[in-house]
Amino acid sequence: MSMKRRLPEKKRRNADQVLEFQQSSHIVELEAAVLGGVIREKDALTMVIDILKPDSFISDKHEAIYQAILLLFGKSEPVDLLTVTNQLRLTGELEFIGGPAYLAKITARRISTQIERDARIILQYAIQRNIMRVMDDVLIKAQEDTTDVFNLLDATEQSLREIQEGNLNKNIPDLQLVVQKTIQELKNKEEQEAGIASVPSGFPSLDRITGGWHNTELIIIAARPGMGKTAFVVSALRNAAIDYKMPVALFSLEMSSQQVMYRLISAEAEVDSQKLRKGDLETEDWKAIHSRLNDLDNSPIYIDDTPALSVLELRTKARRLKAFHNIKLLIVDYLQLMTAGNGKTGMNREQEIASISRSLKTIAKELNIPVIALSQLSRSVESRPDKRPMLSDLRESGSIEQDADVVMFLYRPEYYGLEETETGESTQGLAEVIIAKNRSGSVDNVKLRFIGKYTRFSEFDGFHLSPEEYEERSGVRTLGSKANDIT
Repeated sequence: MSMKRRLPEKKRRNADQVLEFQQSSHIVELEAAVLGGVIREKDALTMVIDILKPDSFISDKHEAIYQAILLLFGKSEPVDLLTVTNQLRLTGELEFIGGPAYLAKITARRISTQIERDARIILQYAIQRNIMRVMDDVLIKAQEDTTDVFNLLDATEQSLREIQEGNLNKNIPDLQLVVQKTIQELKNKEEQEAGIASVPSGFPSLDRITGGWHNTELIIIAARPGMGKTAFVVSALRNAAIDYKMPVALFSLEMSSQQVMYRLISAEAEVDSQKLRKGDLETEDWKAIHSRLNDLDNSPIYIDDTPALSVLELRTKARRLKAFHNIKLLIVDYLQLMTAGNGKTGMNREQEIASISRSLKTIAKELNIPVIALSQLSRSVESRPDKRPMLSDLRESGSIEQDADVVMFLYRPEYYGLEETETGESTQGLAEVIIAKNRSGSVDNVKLRFIGKYTRFSEFDGFHLSPEEYEERSGVRTLGSKANDIT
């Protein structure tokens, strides 16, 4: 019986021992018994087809036979001794497996009464071999001086994930279970804001347009320096984590975790951010901080301030946060401070940014969460009279626009000394969220209020209305949020 040559030639002692044990044990006989049952019994294939793949078999002969069976099944032809023999003859593998005599031998065996159980045993052995193969590869690469250990960690985690996803197939659920899960999902949505499909931003006027931050989407929030990009995402982070109790992760490449916490405390306790930085706090400030500190202390917020973070490091950390804390939203501040870290040399900055944006979109899809990435805009914005940004201003790479599902620009005319809008409205505290791209909806402009004293964003005019009036006007049912109030 031949064995597959799937392992490195060097340093394979552990894996070789496993393969030798499996070959010398009953596993090969068990494979033959399962294949004989599939060929002889009409309904046996339906019991194992969702469990076994061709490479689940340790024997090359058995892999070839099972592949022939699957080809027949794919063509809706019957599976029996004659058809399998003919199929192997067509593919030129009949002599390789031992000819018709070997097929006759395995079909003459006593058929197992627990063929599905036996198939799962074969699967367990296959998973054991695959894990050993990955570990052997890791052992070899870990001893090489040229190996990037972060790349190796990411590749190892990805390989183990592929083994899990590739072998542990889910059975088709019972219809009653599907109905129960659907009803539960509807109840969960009913408890959330109307029209919010994923993670609410906490700004009803914005959620009315976008429907919140949606799973698998990459959202780019771009602006020139001084527009309040970090303040905006910290406000959104606070709303999701405190108001909606959703675990949120922030990867802050520009600011330390302590600086981010200063902003959160300033916004939450309504304490002047300058006072916090200087430590010039009065008794009333301390009372306000202590009264709101419990909400922050118990909120599911995770902050990583690793500088020059690579995409590989981000992916690894994000996977762990998803696995251990089930994060619902991931924020990166900001994209241009990241490195590709993919081991490729000779890439210019535009190619590197393109690689990073594609990777962020992949992370959003892989973890099934929204990913928000902040981005800088080019200086061309400053050359326009009104300083309003557009998609062509995205800095360093047009691929950011291509990869993103949503692109938003922050614009504060007050910052540029413009005292009135085109309609004569005062610009004091006015901030616009310009939705320039929205793959799943419409584009529009949303007015928000920027409160520089507390470094936070809130609804622009919601505080003028009662909750009932605001719900009727916006079409969105909201929950109370201190961050959306104006003092």
